[in-house]
Amino acid sequence: MLPRTARRSRARRAPRILLALAATTALLGVGVPGDPGGTPLGVTVRAQPDRVADRVGALFAGGLDGGHFCTAAVVRSDDRDVIATAAHCLENPGTTVFAPGYRDGEAPYGLWRITGVHIAPGWTDGQDPDDDIAFATVAAVDSGETRAVEDLVGGFPVAPGQSDGPTVTVVGYPRTLEVPLRCANTTRLYSATQRRIGCPDLSGGTSGSPWLVDGALAGVLGGHEGGGTVPEVSYSAVMGDQAVELYREAADEG
Repeated sequence: MLPRTARRSRARRAPRILLALAATTALLGVGVPGDPGGTPLGVTVRAQPDRVADRVGALFAGGLDGGHFCTAAVVRSDDRDVIATAAHCLENPGTTVFAPGYRDGEAPYGLWRITGVHIAPGWTDGQDPDDDIAFATVAAVDSGETRAVEDLVGGFPVAPGQSDGPTVTVVGYPRTLEVPLRCANTTRLYSATQRRIGCPDLSGGTSGSPWLVDGALAGVLGGHEGGGTVPEVSYSAVMGDQAVELYREAADEG
């Protein structure tokens, strides 16, 4: 199966329809549970600029002209320089740059190059979908920037070992859009090592998108089928001991 980075949406619902659905629900006062942003569960909308969306960014090949192909997010660390994404998004770290808060061709917090990659042996040796979670350290492309990326946008805490059925918020960048999308829904275990969420329009480019539970990183879009082969259903490997160890290695680097 092709990973979420390499495929395109088979059936794309227009964002304006989704926005209209959310607005109509609110107007009618329908008691539909939603995410902290007020959107009904299972509805995908454009993510508004805020402290959550600013911590999420697009991964580009070389620079903004290279096109974005994956998503990543800043996580907390002592040196304030760590991002989380899918392992399959870091095949070419030497030419990959991260643009947190990217929107409409602009990188408001600058571009950040990859300085170190932490990927499980299970992925590097055999592309095990259960190991499709990775962490990387970054440094500013602009040599005049003295602050770390977390100083600019903050970072998500990492929360492994979530029980079955939490409500997850996903924020990510489809390749066909220049703004991030946001969707929240309840999740379930697809297997003992993979979690599943139903959210429309999370198509190619959303690999690596953070899965947030109560504002903490509990996974990234990827894993089974490279994150999913249809845009309505996405997956994440369960964040277990191996992923936690990778995070600690990245957080301790330097």
